[in-house]
Amino acid sequence: MHNFKELIIWKEAMELAKAVYKATSTFPANEKFGLTSQVNRSVVSIPSNIAEGAGRGSDKEFNHFLSIALGSAFELETQLLLAQSFGFIGNDKLNELLAQLRKIQRMIDGFKKK
Repeated sequence: MHNFKELIIWKEAMELAKAVYKATSTFPANEKFGLTSQVNRSVVSIPSNIAEGAGRGSDKEFNHFLSIALGSAFELETQLLLAQSFGFIGNDKLNELLAQLRKIQRMIDGFKKK
């Protein structure tokens, strides 16, 4: 069992969640139950699954939840690209969020290989 609060990947994912929530607060109101909700659920899923996996009793279970977190990260990447294509998010903000996200994706992948 790992202390998830000490994991750098969890801390980075928490920072990304804050940044994404801030970005989605500017999305159109009519997207509140559409893409905004989907993006927010995806970003919350990343640190949540890291934490859940860290609390499990085996490395195999932890690895499973890291896989789910990684899947959520790729889902989020797709949703952010859609948001940009719909004009909900600018290129600069998109690139900033994608840089954070890709760092987390690499970290999770590297952690899974340990």
